[in-house]
Amino acid sequence: MKISVMAVGVVTVAWCLFFMDRYVLGEDDFQGLLDLEETPSPNPLMVHLTLIPGAAAKGAVCLDGTLPGYHFHPGFGSGANSWLIHLEGGGWCNDIETCVIRKATRRGSSKYMEKTLAFTGILSNKAEENPDFFNWNRVELLYCDGASFSGEGQNKAAGLYFRGQRIFEAGMEELMSKGMKNADQALLSGCSAGGLASILHCDEFRGLFPKTTKVKCLSDAGLFLDATDAAGGHTMRNFYAGVVGLHGVVKNLPSTCLSRLDPTSCFFPENLINNIKTPLFLLNAAYDAWQFHQSLFPSSADPHGEWKACKSNPSSCNSTQIQILQDFRMEMLDDVKGFARYDRNGLFINSCFAHCQIERQDTWFADDSPLIGKKKIAESVGDWYFDRRPVKAIDCPYPCDSTCHNQVLK
Repeated sequence: MKISVMAVGVVTVAWCLFFMDRYVLGEDDFQGLLDLEETPSPNPLMVHLTLIPGAAAKGAVCLDGTLPGYHFHPGFGSGANSWLIHLEGGGWCNDIETCVIRKATRRGSSKYMEKTLAFTGILSNKAEENPDFFNWNRVELLYCDGASFSGEGQNKAAGLYFRGQRIFEAGMEELMSKGMKNADQALLSGCSAGGLASILHCDEFRGLFPKTTKVKCLSDAGLFLDATDAAGGHTMRNFYAGVVGLHGVVKNLPSTCLSRLDPTSCFFPENLINNIKTPLFLLNAAYDAWQFHQSLFPSSADPHGEWKACKSNPSSCNSTQIQILQDFRMEMLDDVKGFARYDRNGLFINSCFAHCQIERQDTWFADDSPLIGKKKIAESVGDWYFDRRPVKAIDCPYPCDSTCHNQVLK
């Protein structure tokens, strides 16, 4: 495994919990839903929303029963028969109350979905912003089920439909009818909860195509760890237990995991990645900003606010806190050791306080994008997908990487 030594400085940006919509896990830490400060892509491509007309007949509906949707921009030139499917992120809901709240947002109903979406980063149609995938057919499948596209169930009393698996299947069927069945290359990607979904559905996605089609998967910020929180509890495990139980996720978890572990454990990527047969790329920040704030040090586990300053800015962390963060990084690296031994897999773990780096232009491919070994994220993903070189890139520990775009609270 190649270990690259870089340097880290803190770029102060406001952190937006866009994927949680404030309704689950640690809402007190993110009051105001602050927007990320980043240099926007000039004149980004705006892509219209398309609903899936045949989804209702299959029971493939959002939490509130409305049709699911996607944004699609067709490929051209050499990319006309290549397809990139990106699964939107947006947290989870783990009980009736949070799912009822969620169904009145764009994360649970197409009634509230944005009519147009800016395609930036890995979805950009400009070669200077997205050198390897700019002319592919690019799709963002919208997330409106609350369980990483993996639930199967219903709660009639609350008017809730847990149909994530059906939404994924209906989306794939729709795209196959739009030309994806003729793909010679395909990549399934996702960010955050969508990054977890890209892991859960990776081999299923591979199975849609002939063996002659080049198919791979990419998970961005989807490596959620079954870690102990600041109070010695298991915030993330307890939360996932609610998601798995409420949504009926167990029906769609891989048998290779369920034969060894309980259903909640099989919703954690660390217990899935070694058994995925399709080539998979894991992109993750070693100090994942969401996990740092929401699963490691949520307000419930820090009643006296001892982590408040550290969470607001990593440069304010004391030596004890830094060591705990380094232990979290080592836990992540231990979890991917077996995965990294497979030549087919790729890895890019930078020592940043970040979450979701392929959708943002400044972190995906820009003049000052994060680097490991002089390679940007877009370059590393491209090298891996097109077999230009193996990519097993791991940054040195904080605070050694000056290229990070760290996300900290104002």
